Amino acid sequence: MYLYTHISLFCMPTDTLSFRETGYFSNLICDYIEGKEELKPLFHRFPTLESFKDQIKEKSEHFSAEKRGVLTTVLQQQYQNIPASAQTRKNIELLKSSNTFTITTGHQLNLFTGPLYFLYKIISVVNLCKTLKRESSEYNFVPIFWMATEDHDFEEISFFNFKGKKVKWEKETSGAVGHLDTSGLGEVAAVLSSELGKSTNANRLIDLFEGAYLKHTNLAEATRYLANELFGDLGLVIIDADNPLLKRQFIPEVTAELSEQVTYQNVSSTNQSLEELGYGVQVNPRKINLFYLSDGLRERIIIEGDKYRINNTDRQFSHKALIQDLENHPERYSPNVLMRPLYQEVVLPNLCYIGGGGEMAYWLQLKDSFKAQKVPFPILLLRDSVLIRTEKQLKKQKKLGISDTDLFLNKNAFINKYVRRISNINIDFNPQIHFLEEQFAALYELADQTDPSFLGAVKAQEVKQIKGLKHLEKRLLKAQKRVLADRIERSLSLKEQFFPNGSLQERQLNFSELYLEFGDDLITVLAGQLNPLDMRFLLLTI
Repeated sequence: MYLYTHISLFCMPTDTLSFRETGYFSNLICDYIEGKEELKPLFHRFPTLESFKDQIKEKSEHFSAEKRGVLTTVLQQQYQNIPASAQTRKNIELLKSSNTFTITTGHQLNLFTGPLYFLYKIISVVNLCKTLKRESSEYNFVPIFWMATEDHDFEEISFFNFKGKKVKWEKETSGAVGHLDTSGLGEVAAVLSSELGKSTNANRLIDLFEGAYLKHTNLAEATRYLANELFGDLGLVIIDADNPLLKRQFIPEVTAELSEQVTYQNVSSTNQSLEELGYGVQVNPRKINLFYLSDGLRERIIIEGDKYRINNTDRQFSHKALIQDLENHPERYSPNVLMRPLYQEVVLPNLCYIGGGGEMAYWLQLKDSFKAQKVPFPILLLRDSVLIRTEKQLKKQKKLGISDTDLFLNKNAFINKYVRRISNINIDFNPQIHFLEEQFAALYELADQTDPSFLGAVKAQEVKQIKGLKHLEKRLLKAQKRVLADRIERSLSLKEQFFPNGSLQERQLNFSELYLEFGDDLITVLAGQLNPLDMRFLLLTI
């Protein structure tokens, strides 16, 4: 794994915006991080340093020494063939101790990490652990990366973007993605190598890709290797929960789900509350929120009368037979998106889950389900979000007179605002429209005193004149856009470097594109700058 150089971090220019100011986060998420009163029934504790003290006390009462022993055994087995750092191995040992707790994030097994925010998730977890240790030195805090090995959506994970091109792994698949063999990735390695060039950083990226995907037999092992190479020196512990020993810890909760449909009942009620508050619902529950795993198969368990059927197969069970199968083969029972969080909190001494906006949205549906299963609900924290720019890009942004807030506008709003600012002609007709509205207010009063039947005619004149002004404003803007086309093009070009395909940089770029330029300093700088408890969007200049 790569050792991070010590570079001067204090000189890194940073700016922040509220998540709401960016316009890229839902009202639900913005209201949550702003502490809106109506949302308090949907979470347990808000992410403050004081809250973690109470969370530690509660989790201590619910997580046994036996579970710690099982967890440590599984992790030691999974790290047998991994060149883990001394800090990672120490963290695994610390998990045996009753004063050790975890901070967790998770992600799909995206090819070569997928979008850039993969880095932000993990560094958010690492940095929160450091903050908590400084605050409460009598406890240990271990950063956990939960690999989504039981997911089955191959299309979502089979590619990454590099300089505007999609680098894709073509493969016929079925079942849980963690079990997928890595055949066919030699061709992807060749494509990547041809795109990267021959620099020192390019060679390191090629070594990373080949070491992960050409020297490991399945996707879970490859992803573990890759995450360990990138973050092992920060003490990250990577877990694959597709494991019979861990699944055995989850039998009581799976039994309750199969017998009583706990998730369906509780999440349905919470969803109704969310809709009454005016929010959308991220995930709708099924009657049974479990999959059945077996020999390349991952299919839903469906209840029909007094029978349980495995979707798209001819397998079916009575309730008694299904519970017996669960006891004998707990590894066959795989939680879906609404039960995976519960599984995580059953098998980890976890205090907090750090995730993206979409993840936070479905976690906020789950508190009552956790309560029904008598499992402590963790603190929820939105991961750090970052826009990375070079010093050259920042200099260009300032020269063009583009504010940070303006960068986040949609394309049309950005152009219109930019044209109004740089034009030597005032093309903002709002004052004129306001003046007209004042004049027509007086006319309404006159018409009402003279003959109220004239009110409709006055209204028609007002609409006509204001519409005419707005039309003229649009024509003038269009004319000015032609005159200022060169400056608009340069400003748009810069904006599109930061927002490829009109999306946040972190959702489109792969880390390799930035690593090619910055090398190991990329992660070093991020580790020095991200502060998840700050809960603001970071604009970072490297």
